[in-house]
Amino acid sequence: VHHNGLHELPLLLAATLRAPMITTLHTPPLPLWESTLAVTGPRSSFVAVSEHVRRSWSHCLSSVVVRNGLDLTRWRSGDGGGPAVWSGRLVPEKAPHEAIDACRAAGVPLVLAGPVHDREYVEREVTPRLGAGATYLGHLRHEELGDWLRRASVAVVTPAWDEPYGLVVSEALASGTPVAGYDRGALSEIVAPGSGVLVPSGDVSAVAGAVRAARSLDRQHVRRRAEAVCSASWMIEQYEHCYVGLVDPLVAA
Repeated sequence: VHHNGLHELPLLLAATLRAPMITTLHTPPLPLWESTLAVTGPRSSFVAVSEHVRRSWSHCLSSVVVRNGLDLTRWRSGDGGGPAVWSGRLVPEKAPHEAIDACRAAGVPLVLAGPVHDREYVEREVTPRLGAGATYLGHLRHEELGDWLRRASVAVVTPAWDEPYGLVVSEALASGTPVAGYDRGALSEIVAPGSGVLVPSGDVSAVAGAVRAARSLDRQHVRRRAEAVCSASWMIEQYEHCYVGLVDPLVAA
């Protein structure tokens, strides 16, 4: 059984199953999970989507790292040359308003895409900043977002929290688009030198400089970074290895 949920009940019931269970950790530690594990102990095997997540859970469980992967045949590389792109949920912890400020300071037009999950925040911080080179495209389908990323000169990421993984970063790299943004959470595990420029969190001026610098990076190198660390086929191989490790002792018994 492969558990990808956020509810603590599967952790409680894992010991009642005839089949072994593996749980993927997609988030920072959850209080109800920590309480459950303190009472029951780990009844599942665990996988973390990044080294950052593995470390954040290490006080209460052990896990191995299997990064999320993309179907790289669907996320194709493009020629770039267009505006900067920011994508994701429009919420305070993603800080799209800081991406607007940074790109405006850098003199680079920006398009934003994603669902509005906090309307009050968007109306207060994002909407007043639109115009003058900043455009909100709405919530795009994957195909539409891929088109924009392939045309983009740079992808901007401005998390105000520690990203457990950073799927938008993988999508940008797979499109051949270099990344500029804050070094938070697991982002430095994905963005290596030559594929983007990460700067200290909260420094909008530094992001503006990163936007200018990242635009000149080699897009073929960026795509190769995605192939090295963001491939769904690699992710599947790693999970199959985990499954075999759980099943082989049962077969031997």
